[in-house]
Amino acid sequence: MDSLTNLTGSSNYFEDFAVGRRMRHARSATIDEVENNYLSKQVMNTAQSHWNEEIMAGSPLGDGRLVFGLITGSMTVGLASQDTAENALCELGLDAVRFKRPVHHGDTITAYTEVLDTAEDPERDDAGVVRFKHWGRNQHGDVVCEIERLVLIKRRSHWGPQ
Repeated sequence: MDSLTNLTGSSNYFEDFAVGRRMRHARSATIDEVENNYLSKQVMNTAQSHWNEEIMAGSPLGDGRLVFGLITGSMTVGLASQDTAENALCELGLDAVRFKRPVHHGDTITAYTEVLDTAEDPERDDAGVVRFKHWGRNQHGDVVCEIERLVLIKRRSHWGPQ
């Protein structure tokens, strides 16, 4: 067993994820202008709704520039990761990504998760595959994004404390 195993939680091994389990994750995060500007520029997203305050004034999407959707999705997955992927061996995929409502600078995201499925991994006996549905809500309780995520997670029987 490696020494990093001692640093992770004790209730987020493959065996701990039962289908139907729901979680509200403890931390929330406010998305600031810095995150939106930096990442939008890094990926060359030139949509005016992310860059132009004037064009968004009085917009049906709300006043102020919109946060790039992948920032909202990344924030939601990141906030869920301590509870869902601390014992992950690898991320296998993201699917069914949906952005439900606009997010603006200053909005605070809280993440929630439901376990959709668990499965044996036919290639290894020390881990299993879990499909999660994550969703982020803003400070008003509105769902702003939904994401399904497939993760290969350590089994306690092989990696957990002895």
